[in-house]
Amino acid sequence: MEEWLTTFEAAQIANYDPDYIRKLVRAEKIKHAEWGQSWQVQRDSLFEYLKKFRGIGKPKGTKKN
Repeated sequence: MEEWLTTFEAAQIANYDPDYIRKLVRAEKIKHAEWGQSWQVQRDSLFEYLKKFRGIGKPKGTKKN
């Protein structure tokens, strides 16, 4: 079952401004649905975006000995 977030909830999770979440939606970088004037973001799509563009779970920089 798909889980949906408001743009405000998605912004809190991603630590982004809600306007940036709306920009990602308009650019079709994350999956969304519109209910009236409210945009809902698909939770899994948000996490895939964050993983891809933030490199979540990947080591940063080079490993020092």
